Amino acid sequence: MVDVIVIGGGHAGVEAALACARLKKTTVLYSMHIDMIASMPCNPSVGGPAKGIVVREIDALGGEMGKAADATALQFKMLNTTKGPGVQCLRVQSDKLEYKRYMQDKLLQQEYLEIREMCVEEVLAKDGRISGVRQKDGTVVNCRALIMTTGTFMSSTVLVGHTSTLSGPEDEPTTENLSQSLRNLGIETFRLKTGTPARVRTASIDFSKTAVQPGTDEFICFSEDTKEIRPFDQQAVCYLTYTTAKTHDIINSNLKRSAMYSGLVKGVGPRYCPSIEDKLVRFADKERHQIFLEPESESLDTTYVQGFSTSMPYDVQEAMLHSLPGLENCTIEKYAYAIEYDAIDPLQCKPTLENKIIENLYTAGQINGTSGYEEAAAQGLMAGINAVRKLDHKEPLILHRDEAYIGVMIDDLVTKGTKGTKEPYRLLTSRAEYRLLLRHDNADARLSEYGYETGLISDERYARYQKKMQNIEEMISYLAGVRFTPKSTVNGLLERLGLDVLKEGISAAELLKRPGITIALLEPYLEREFDPAIAKLVEIEIRYEGYIKKAKRDAEHLRAMDKVCLPERFDYDQVVNLSLEARQKLNKVQPLTMGQASRISGVNPADIAVLAVFMEQLKRTFEKKSG
Repeated sequence: MVDVIVIGGGHAGVEAALACARLKKTTVLYSMHIDMIASMPCNPSVGGPAKGIVVREIDALGGEMGKAADATALQFKMLNTTKGPGVQCLRVQSDKLEYKRYMQDKLLQQEYLEIREMCVEEVLAKDGRISGVRQKDGTVVNCRALIMTTGTFMSSTVLVGHTSTLSGPEDEPTTENLSQSLRNLGIETFRLKTGTPARVRTASIDFSKTAVQPGTDEFICFSEDTKEIRPFDQQAVCYLTYTTAKTHDIINSNLKRSAMYSGLVKGVGPRYCPSIEDKLVRFADKERHQIFLEPESESLDTTYVQGFSTSMPYDVQEAMLHSLPGLENCTIEKYAYAIEYDAIDPLQCKPTLENKIIENLYTAGQINGTSGYEEAAAQGLMAGINAVRKLDHKEPLILHRDEAYIGVMIDDLVTKGTKGTKEPYRLLTSRAEYRLLLRHDNADARLSEYGYETGLISDERYARYQKKMQNIEEMISYLAGVRFTPKSTVNGLLERLGLDVLKEGISAAELLKRPGITIALLEPYLEREFDPAIAKLVEIEIRYEGYIKKAKRDAEHLRAMDKVCLPERFDYDQVVNLSLEARQKLNKVQPLTMGQASRISGVNPADIAVLAVFMEQLKRTFEKKSG
C-alpha cells in the first residue's frame, strides 16, 4: 500500500509526484520510459500569453516548472511589453534535452518518491473509492489516492495523410486498456486531437531570408529562487518567416490528403493552435501566416517549425516546407503528425480535480481535455496538493478566478467542460475577467501564502517574500508622503518631458500617474535610492491604482456568490421556475456554489435569481424542522 500513485510522467505527472512526495506521502510515479519523463514532444518552450503567468503561479505555490525553465532556457523574452501589465508575460525557449534531464534528476533524488518503468493497464476501485492499479504484468498495487496524468497516451493514434498508426507521441507505445477501465467505472471518455509540426536540420536553413527574433536584454525569470540566468550575449535567437502563395496552393490542392480533411480524424483539434491546413480553411482571406523557426537544443541540429503543424502525407509536407523562404533546401529530420487520444470531460471533476464518480481519483493535464505544458503542470500541482490535503483531512485548496490563472482554468474546466466544445482547452488572457489582478509581477504576492501553508514553500523563501512585501508597502507609503510644490525643481523634468508643470502641490505617488514618469526619473528629486525590481512593482501598483481597486470590488461580488454553497447531488428539477436548459445544465454540472452556477453556459441571471430564492426558502424550511 502506498499513499499516492501517479500515472504518467509528463508535465502534470512531474508536478503531481513532486508535490505529493515533498509533502511526505509515499508516492509511485509510473512512466513507460524513464528517459521520456518531462519530455517536450511539441513546442520546445515554456510560457507565453497567460501561460507564462501560470508558470509564475506554479512557482509561487512551490512547483518546479519555473525553476526548470530558468535553468535550461536558451532564450528569455518578455512579450507584450508595449501593452499594459495585465497581458505582459515571459516566454523562454527551452533546451528540450536539458529540461527533461533537470526534471528527471529532481524526481530521482526526491525522498518518498519511487519511479516505476511500467505500463498501467487498469484502474481499480471498490465501493466507489480508488483502491489501486493493475500493472501490465498483472501485479496489483494498492493506494489511497490515484492521480491520472496520461496526456495523449490513452488509446492514442498517430495520423499522417490516410495512415493511422496505434502509437503515442514520439513513437512511444500507447496504453490501450486504461480508458476502457475508466469507462467500466462509469467515467465518460471522448476523442480529442492535437498535432505537431516538422523538425528540420538547422544547418540546412538559409536564415538570411528570415527575420531575427532576439530575446529581451534584462534579468527576467520565472522563479523567485532563480539568481542567475544565461547572459543575453549567450542566448539563442529565433527566426521569423512566412507562408507564401505557393505554400497555400500546395496545401489547398492536397486538402483531401490531410488526415484532418479526409475523414480519418474523429476528434477536434485546438481552435487556438490549429494545423496550417486548418488555418488556410478558417482564414482564407489571409495572404500569409507567420512561421517561427525555434532551436530545440544546443545538443541537436534541429529547428522546430512553429505554426506549421500538419497531418499531410510526407511528400506534401516536403513540398510545403520547401515553399517557405529560407527553407527551400531544408532537410526534414522528423515529419509532422496529428494524434488522436481519449480524454474525459472535466465536468466529471470537482474543483479540487477529484473525480465526482470515484472518490480519491484525480485527473490532471491533457486527460482533462486541456492543451499545453503549462496548463498540465498547474493541474498536476493542484491535484497533488489536494490529494494530500484530503488524505490529511484538511480543507482543499481551491483558487478563485481573481487569485490566479490556475483558478480561472480549473473553474472553466469543471464548470463548462471540454466535451461540449469538442476541442482542447487552452488558457488565454481573454478568459480572465480580472487579468489586471493576475499579473506576471505579482504572482508571488497572490499565492506565496498558499504555497507556504501547504508546505511547499521553505521558511527561507517565505521570509524573503515577506521582506519584499514590506519593502513595497514602505516605498508606496514614502512616495505618498513626499510632496512637490510649484517651486520644486521637478518642474524642470516635467518641462523636458513636455508635460504640464506643477501649479499646485502634488505627491510623488500622484506624479507617477502621469505618462512617462518613472521612479528612476524622480530619484534625483527624492533624495533616496530604490531597488529597481521593487520600484517596477510599485510603479504598476500606483499607476493602475484606480483600475486595480475597481477590479477588486468586482471580484468581491464574485467571492460573495462563491460563499453561497449549494447542496451536493441536488435534483434541480425541483426548482420549477428554472428554464429547462438551466435545469439540465445544473443537474449535469452539480455546482458547489452559487457563483459557479452563475458561470455555467446556458444559466442566465434570471435563473440565478430564481435559484437564490428557492435555496433561501429551502434553508428556512430546514431551520424550522431543525428548530
